Amino acid sequence: MSDITDAKARWEARIGSSVGTSRWITIDQSMIDQFAQTTVDTQWIHVDAERAKADTPFGGTIAHGFLTLSLASRFAYDCFEMEPGQSMGVNYGFNRLRFLSPVRSGSRVRGHFELVAVTQRDAQSLLREVKLTVEIEDQDTPALVAEWLTMAVFAPT
Repeated sequence: MSDITDAKARWEARIGSSVGTSRWITIDQSMIDQFAQTTVDTQWIHVDAERAKADTPFGGTIAHGFLTLSLASRFAYDCFEMEPGQSMGVNYGFNRLRFLSPVRSGSRVRGHFELVAVTQRDAQSLLREVKLTVEIEDQDTPALVAEWLTMAVFAPT
C-alpha cells in the first residue's frame, strides 16, 4: 500500500473521535495590540482598556475573533503529526464558523480537535474535516466552534 492509502485508512479509523487538545495559550493585551496593528482593526473594544472597562459588559478589552481563530494553526501543531510520506499540510478553509464567547484580555485558550471526515481528493492529497472547539479556561461556553478543512499533501510515489 502507498503512504496516502495507509494514512487514509488510519484517519478513517479515527472518524468521530478526538484527535487531541492543544496546550493553553494566553491572549494578553500585547498580543491583541499587535494583532490590531497588523490587521488595521484598532476598534476600541480591543485596544482601549479604560473605555472597554467602562462601556462594555466584558470588564476590559477582548481579543478579536479573528485573532482567536488565527491560533488554530498553532493549536494544530500540538495535535497533528505529519504522516509518513506527507510533504505538507495546507489550510483549505471552513464549512462553518461561529464565535460563541468573547475572549477577555489575559485569558487562556486552547484548541480541541475531533475528526469528522477524510476524503482522498487525488493521488497526492487527503482532505480532512475536523471540528475545532476553542475553549476558554474556566468558562463553559467556548470562544468558537468551527468545521475546519485541511489538506494533507503527499510526495509523489
